[in-house]
Amino acid sequence: MSGSLFGLAGRVCVAALLLAGGAQAQSASQDKAAPKGNAADRVVLAPHRAVYDLVLDGTKPSGNIEAAKGRIAFEFTGDACEGYALSFRQVTQLGTEAGPRVVDARTTSFEAGDGASYRFKTESSSGGAQPETVDGTAEKAGGGYEVKLRQPKAEAYREPNDALFPNAQMKAVIQAARAGKTTLNVRLYDGANSGKEVYDTLSIIGKRIEAAPSEKPLQRPEFEKIARWPVSISYYKVGAGESTPSYTISFELYENGVTGAIHLDYGSFALRGTLSRLDLLPQEPCAK
Repeated sequence: MSGSLFGLAGRVCVAALLLAGGAQAQSASQDKAAPKGNAADRVVLAPHRAVYDLVLDGTKPSGNIEAAKGRIAFEFTGDACEGYALSFRQVTQLGTEAGPRVVDARTTSFEAGDGASYRFKTESSSGGAQPETVDGTAEKAGGGYEVKLRQPKAEAYREPNDALFPNAQMKAVIQAARAGKTTLNVRLYDGANSGKEVYDTLSIIGKRIEAAPSEKPLQRPEFEKIARWPVSISYYKVGAGESTPSYTISFELYENGVTGAIHLDYGSFALRGTLSRLDLLPQEPCAK
C-alpha cells in the first residue's frame, strides 16, 4: 500500500500545480510572451505554493485503516518556455489495527517547457524506516523515451512507446476540458515508485463548474473568471493486466493548473484534501 501512496504523492502535486503559473495566465502580456502556437490551445500553468489538509474519507470502507490525517505542501515555479520545477511533500499519519504509522514522501522535479525532458527525485519512508530514494532523468527519443536512474541503482533503459511527463499530461487534460471532451486516455511516466513503472491514465471530465469555490483560498478576484471542471484521473499500471485502477485522484481543476477539493483513492482507503493555503507566485516572461 505504501508504494502506491508514494507514487500518488508526486501525481497530486502535478495535478495540483501541474503540477499552475500565475493566475493571470490569460493576461495579454503573458500571452505575447508565451511560445508561439494556437492561442486557443495554449495552456500556461500558474506558479504557486499550496497546502492541503488531509482527512480519512469516512464514506469509503477503509479496511484496517481506522483513522488518518495529514498534509500536502508544494511549491511550483517556472514558466511555459523554459519549464517548471516542483518541490512537494506529503505526510500522512495512519491509525491502523497494528498501531500508528507515519508515511512521508518528498518529491522534487523539473519538466522542460516542451515536455521533452524530465528530472525527478523522490524520497519516501514509512513507519520510521530508512527512506527509499528514486533519482533519475527521462528524455524523449526516437518515438519513445530514455530513462537514466542514479538511485536505487545506476542503470539506463529505453522505452519504445511514448508517454507524457506530468506537466504535459495536465496540459492535455485542460485542453480536453476546454474542448468539451468528457474523457481522455494518455500514457504517463513520472518516475514514481521504482522509476520503471508506466501508467495508462483515464481522465473523466465533468461540465464546467459555475458555482463559487467552496475553499476560502480560492475565493478571490483572480479566480472569478477562470474556468474550472471536476476531473477524476485513474491510473492503471502498464503490463499488470489490471481491470481496476491502482489509484484514482479527483479534484476541481482550474484552467491555470491550480486544483482544489482533492480526493485520493488508494483502493483500500481514501483521503479527502481541502486547500487551506494558496500563494500565487510571480511568473517570469518567457525568454523565447
